Amino acid sequence: MTTYKEIFGKYVKNYSSDPSSDAEGQVWYNTTSGTFKSVLASAAWSSGSPLNQVRTTLAGMGTQTAGLAAGGNNFTTVSNNVSATEEYNGSGWAVGGNMGTARRNIAGAGTQTAGLGFGGYSTTFSNLTEEYDGSAWAGGGNLGTARIQLGGAGTQTSGLGFGGTTPPITAATEEYNGSAWTAGGNMNTARTEISGAGTQTAGLGFGGYTTVNVTSTEEYDGSAWAAGGNMVTARRNLGGAGIQTAALAFGGSATAVSAATELYDGSTWTTSPVSLSTARAGLAGAGSQTAALGFGGRTTVTLGSTEEYNLSSSIITAAAWASGGNLGTARRNIAGAGIQTSALGFGGYISAPTSTTTATEEYDGATWTAGGNLGTARNNLAGFGTQTAGLAAGGSTPPATAATEEYDGSAWTAGGNLTTARQNVAGAGTQTVGLAFGGQDGPVIYANTEEYNGSTWSPGGTMNTARSTLAGVGIQTAALAFGGNAVPGATGATEEYDGSTWTTGGSLNISRAQLAGSGTQNGAVGFGGETTVTIANTEQYDGTSWVSGASMTSVRRLLGGAGTQTAGLAFAGFTTAISASSEEYTGETSANNTKTITTS
Repeated sequence: MTTYKEIFGKYVKNYSSDPSSDAEGQVWYNTTSGTFKSVLASAAWSSGSPLNQVRTTLAGMGTQTAGLAAGGNNFTTVSNNVSATEEYNGSGWAVGGNMGTARRNIAGAGTQTAGLGFGGYSTTFSNLTEEYDGSAWAGGGNLGTARIQLGGAGTQTSGLGFGGTTPPITAATEEYNGSAWTAGGNMNTARTEISGAGTQTAGLGFGGYTTVNVTSTEEYDGSAWAAGGNMVTARRNLGGAGIQTAALAFGGSATAVSAATELYDGSTWTTSPVSLSTARAGLAGAGSQTAALGFGGRTTVTLGSTEEYNLSSSIITAAAWASGGNLGTARRNIAGAGIQTSALGFGGYISAPTSTTTATEEYDGATWTAGGNLGTARNNLAGFGTQTAGLAAGGSTPPATAATEEYDGSAWTAGGNLTTARQNVAGAGTQTVGLAFGGQDGPVIYANTEEYNGSTWSPGGTMNTARSTLAGVGIQTAALAFGGNAVPGATGATEEYDGSTWTTGGSLNISRAQLAGSGTQNGAVGFGGETTVTIANTEQYDGTSWVSGASMTSVRRLLGGAGTQTAGLAFAGFTTAISASSEEYTGETSANNTKTITTS
């Protein structure tokens, strides 16, 4: 009898617990459970971070870890086309350079750093082509035929556009050489709202609409189209990814908006056992058959949600916010410190601008309990440190105060006063090595920084942008300041402090004030706040740039924050009223898809 060693060249390993990483198909024996186990590949859609701007009928291109979204319509009004571009890095979306012409029903091809957007509807049917270099769009050669709802495939220097509506619905195909479009072979069936995949010489067009939704697929060889296998479900306005011999189709409009996913092997479509989490039409796609991206679209509302499709041996759990325990006292303009399982919330407004509180509460990861009261009731203060060594600085009693207090896990005692009384101030660091920056006193907004040594505050470096109601994370020698109210309004500006000097970092994708944050200078999360409205958006910082993260379950501003980038805490604040609720943030995780081997 052939042994496992003879087949794979190695013996079955023994483990007391399942290993965190093992190759697909590798078998081991778990001595604790007394079972043989292996890692198997499986398919799944999982939630990704949402687009910063909701939109439908947009163009998608690139890969799952380097995707590009361009144009579309945010459906605020029928004619509200957008020029916005966003770049996906595998965890979130960041704002890129705007297209020269806002338009919807646009086609795309290429990569994140060499993208192609063409056709669509601006104020009329468009023949415009634009090329993206990773930061900016520039004009390219015009399509021979202006059209909308067409399919796209290929690269920036070898693109393919086909089908669509001129009007009428067309079968025309055009090929792009990096500067000009020329006519290619017509499709066998004229259709619009079609999806595409592949290259200029091995292209794929599938689905769409004639006078009804269609299942037909066509394959392009660089000069002519030939019939391919029919899709299982007729639909239009769907997403696509992959190549001619390994394509993925998802979403779209069938008899209703669809979540169905199908796979093409070069001759036959089969239905995947997994579907999009959110059925939608007018979405865009990018990537491959085994690692795809679907984003945007519309149900009865326009969406920004992103989903990742993976056929792999890993189970990916998306980053998400979940409800935590309620505070004993609802409040806004609160300060926070500590980590997700050992946090501190203190001060704030409890019911009205004159109702400032001294209340302190401690969080254990599930429940808030009362701690020792602040000596000075205040709101709009800075908080940092830990649950057993916290610091409160500044704020408004009212008026603005310079008072500092130190918490030892049960009681607050007076520390050294700030040199400048201020409210709406941010802080970072520890009780003995702290930092306070920004804020205001009346109409005066500050850029100055102060450093705390455990007893006394002294001047530090001045911020480049004076602001109040900002967020801060990190330590005294590696702090991060982001968002806030500057002049004339909410800002996305980010600055990094090295212990003496502030330097400019990557800006938030959504300018906002009255937000909170958690984490470090090189691994931060910013959440909530206010633009012109209260928002739930989350962004993640990697030391260079911000990308979108999973949105909170409730919009809120003037909230408290604590924790890390992968285990954050948001609490209190103002939703539609003063809030006592908490939310816990868990970053994306990945684990082996481990299966127990049985004989049945």
